[in-house]
Amino acid sequence: TYAVLKEGLISGAFMPGEVFVIRTLAQRYGISTTPVREALQRLVAEHLLVMKLNNRSIMVPTLSPAKFSELYRIRCELEGLAGELATHHLRSADHARLDKTLDAIDKAVQRKDRTNYRRLNQSFHFTIYEKANAPQLLEMIENLWGCVAPIFNGLFDDPEYDEHANMHHREIVRALRDKNPKEV
Repeated sequence: TYAVLKEGLISGAFMPGEVFVIRTLAQRYGISTTPVREALQRLVAEHLLVMKLNNRSIMVPTLSPAKFSELYRIRCELEGLAGELATHHLRSADHARLDKTLDAIDKAVQRKDRTNYRRLNQSFHFTIYEKANAPQLLEMIENLWGCVAPIFNGLFDDPEYDEHANMHHREIVRALRDKNPKEV
């Protein structure tokens, strides 16, 4: 239950401010309320969810601009490090997978398919991060994505977003092909 809910946060399947109802989640996943309660408490302890003190409801946090800015800076450093470490570990099959993902992202952007875009974007990035061969770093990145991914739901609210939605991905792939860790 914990893994499923955490993956939902990382993938942006939940919206900022969304409240989790234990019984509803238990019914959705066909399990009792105890593992749901324990998973939610663990996610609150990890700061991926927040508990409202007034009614003890558990929800996906909304991020202030200052909090988002802080997380963005941390993500840039950690994800950049993962990209650098992964550069020399990617093989031709990995490059082919990234190319295929880039093409699929272009199609999702054209269709304004937010759900598929989020899934493909996550796949693109984590294909690289997993090749860093740094499990602790990967866990930190996953936790950061769990904090910010719900905001990814609003990317296409910016009418100019689709113009550059895949541009940086292509620059990353180019740097990976050139075996240029700093550029990645």
